[in-house]
Amino acid sequence: MMIGEIIKKLTEEFPPEYAMQWDNPGLQVGRMDRVAKKVYVALDATDEVISECIRWEADLLVTHHPLLMSGIKKVNSEDYLGRKVLALAEHGIAHYAMHTNYDVVKMSELAERALHLQDVKVLEVTGAFHDGRDCGIGSVGTLFEKSAAKDCCEYVKKAFGLQSVRLFGSPEAPVYRLAVSPGSGKSMIAPALEQKADLLVTGDIGHHDGLDAVDQGLLIIDAGHYGIEHLFIGQMAKYLKKNFPELEVRQAEKKEPFMVL
Repeated sequence: MMIGEIIKKLTEEFPPEYAMQWDNPGLQVGRMDRVAKKVYVALDATDEVISECIRWEADLLVTHHPLLMSGIKKVNSEDYLGRKVLALAEHGIAHYAMHTNYDVVKMSELAERALHLQDVKVLEVTGAFHDGRDCGIGSVGTLFEKSAAKDCCEYVKKAFGLQSVRLFGSPEAPVYRLAVSPGSGKSMIAPALEQKADLLVTGDIGHHDGLDAVDQGLLIIDAGHYGIEHLFIGQMAKYLKKNFPELEVRQAEKKEPFMVL
């Protein structure tokens, strides 16, 4: 199986043109005309992930987050990004990323399903139209029944397999209409307010962003950037195994990038 054939299928399923303008999905490192027998799936191309790819002798690394999000002027061992590019290239490992194009097509669906939301709508429509439906970033819907924010925190932890979350707002506040936006969700506060959500589940919420949201009537559960988006790993590994049964697919172990002590 050629790497180019795998990427062709992925671009058909998760079109790069659906990505946000600032994003950089696609082939980050490597060649299309190389044979792939082993594919490793992870959320990020960390040093640990790249080392595991080298040990396992992977041919292709598929991640959610692109390795190269901004310009790079030099590729050498003096820069941490340069070292990653060199490590991948020197061991013949291609790296392909699907970021906000994947968010638009699949990530929101995975999150809303994990939370069992009802009467779901797109949180922010981006103009993408996929499989006969409007797509965008995030989802908004209702819970089975109204619950207190503190109980919703426990529900979110169970849904995404988390040990902890951060709540902005009163633990006793009632929650029924819930928005979810995997990843970094500061920019999704306004759409959540427009959609009349009681609470937004997302990640990377700063101090002032959280306080300002509460003052406008929106509670926030910060489940972490990795906390929700780790769903990509299992879904993509399953997708590759189903569509390319001849490939050997391995996925990164679920592991939070930080510790709460």
